[in-house]
Amino acid sequence: MTRGGRRLVYSSDGGRICPTCGWPASDCHCSSNLPAAEAPIPPKISAKLSIEKRGSGSVVTVVGGLPANRGFLDALARELKKSCGAGGRAGETSVEIQGDHRERLRDLLARKGWTVRG
Repeated sequence: MTRGGRRLVYSSDGGRICPTCGWPASDCHCSSNLPAAEAPIPPKISAKLSIEKRGSGSVVTVVGGLPANRGFLDALARELKKSCGAGGRAGETSVEIQGDHRERLRDLLARKGWTVRG
């Protein structure tokens, strides 16, 4: 896939070429294009509660220090939003709930058997 010592980066046949594997970019076989592996969920979870203020002055409660597992975080976000009656979202390794719900979340997560700090 080299011409005169240079790597091929575009071909009129298939468009852009991945410099790592040499396949067309739309059908790249590199491990860099594969989705990141889901982190396993540990048997004992330790979460950290904190409050953050957004630019608009709104307050969100952040449950951080969670495993980077998209399915786990989405399900936890749904459960916490429903129990607090508030909106929120799942992040990379955290869940954000709109408003100050530290006390309610501390009790709820402790009942699940989690270690809660903050």
